[in-house]
Amino acid sequence: MARVLIVDDSVFMRTVIRDMLSKDPAIEVVGSATDGIDAIDKIKTLAPDLITLDIEMPKKNGIEVLKEIGRQRNRPRILMLSTLTTEGAEMTQQAIRLGADDFMPKPKNLPQVREISDELVSKIKHLIRFKIREPFKHAATPKKAADRLVLIGSSAGGPQMLDTLLSTLPEDLNAAVIITQHMPVGFTAPLADRFNRLCPLPVKETENGDILEKGKIYLSKAGFHTIVSRYLADGCITGRIVHSSAPTLHGVRPAVDKTFESAAPVFGKNIISVILSGMGNDAGEGAKAVKAAGGTSVICDEKDCLVYGMARSAITHDAVDCVIPLDKIADHISKAVNRMEGTCV
Repeated sequence: MARVLIVDDSVFMRTVIRDMLSKDPAIEVVGSATDGIDAIDKIKTLAPDLITLDIEMPKKNGIEVLKEIGRQRNRPRILMLSTLTTEGAEMTQQAIRLGADDFMPKPKNLPQVREISDELVSKIKHLIRFKIREPFKHAATPKKAADRLVLIGSSAGGPQMLDTLLSTLPEDLNAAVIITQHMPVGFTAPLADRFNRLCPLPVKETENGDILEKGKIYLSKAGFHTIVSRYLADGCITGRIVHSSAPTLHGVRPAVDKTFESAAPVFGKNIISVILSGMGNDAGEGAKAVKAAGGTSVICDEKDCLVYGMARSAITHDAVDCVIPLDKIADHISKAVNRMEGTCV
């Protein structure tokens, strides 16, 4: 049972959200708060698993609430629900950086509000599944060049799938991971922060010149193609990140194909690619390049994907070694990496 606290200064929204959530037997609305000060008091007394949090409120707004509780270890999951939280909006980026776990735009009228009911319930159930981790301290980890690589490509429907996959990766994974997720410019840094609170491995947005390290996850920076170039470090053949401003491919930048195709000849048989949910044809050529180089190409089972265009593109290119349910992919990656020979001496 998910215990939810609704935080909104509008009595109309509090009533409607309560009605929507109360219809699901897996959710219990334990209370509501009318402003940020009221919310902080009720979080302490009611101990909810999750709060829906508005931004524009009197006395203490949602951003101020986040600053106070967002980085606490034993705090509830936080779902931003506001007219100001739209994908790519500056307020959304700030909220995620401060500790919000996800966001939804709040509709302005009753017909639109009713339309978000299924999505709201789905997001709440998804978020309470994951344990909040202390943000990883990157400086505490010794740097070791990665001679094995995991590539992950996704688009629409990808972030929630990545929550599941990343949270179940082993903390001793003997490979670097590059995620190329189609995202608006400015949004990948806070998304990396969000993943960093779920994943046992450190997650960061790519920077131009990054040398790939074992046990580290790199999220392709929006607005640039993530190119992997060959680099020799610690006696290993590894990869170096190069940000490219080349024209969009398949209408996107970063493009999964660009990352996969550049990394394949660098890592050869020491590479595994995974394609999750996404529309369009991005990833098919990249998966083909991975297989041609001797690597392994995996796609997620269609039943677990919101959209199957990217995975289907890999099938069309005859570039799929296996189809795996989402909850089995992390284990498959771990076993595949352990079978790789690597290049380090």
